[in-house]
Amino acid sequence: MPYRALADAVLIIHVGVVLFVVLGLAAIFLGNRAGWSWVNGFWWRAAHLAAIVVVALQAWLGRYCPLTILESWLREQAGQPAYARSFIQHWLQQLIYYDAPLWLFAIVYTMFGGLVVWAWRRFPPERRRTGGPGT
Repeated sequence: MPYRALADAVLIIHVGVVLFVVLGLAAIFLGNRAGWSWVNGFWWRAAHLAAIVVVALQAWLGRYCPLTILESWLREQAGQPAYARSFIQHWLQQLIYYDAPLWLFAIVYTMFGGLVVWAWRRFPPERRRTGGPGT
């Protein structure tokens, strides 16, 4: 099995989730100022809120992200110690992994989640009907 390639793919997905959570909030603020209607789409906003709630809840429960666990397992299956460096790993891990106590992450994630909830109330998502023009 190509465990190393799968581990790199999981890392890329993990970075995508992090970017979705962080840049998603920035998009909500900027988009509402710029008049971008897509930033208030209900399902996009619900996915964004759910993502940060899951992240904060995992941290408060003292659990590591399943993507982190899966990536570590795949690296071990490839004969690598967890987080051994490849080109992709080096740069992406620099972006999303920090050495700090889990309780600190729980506080930061919760504060960020509070901002997401505040944005939900300040810029409520819109439920749009589907079915074409005039419906």
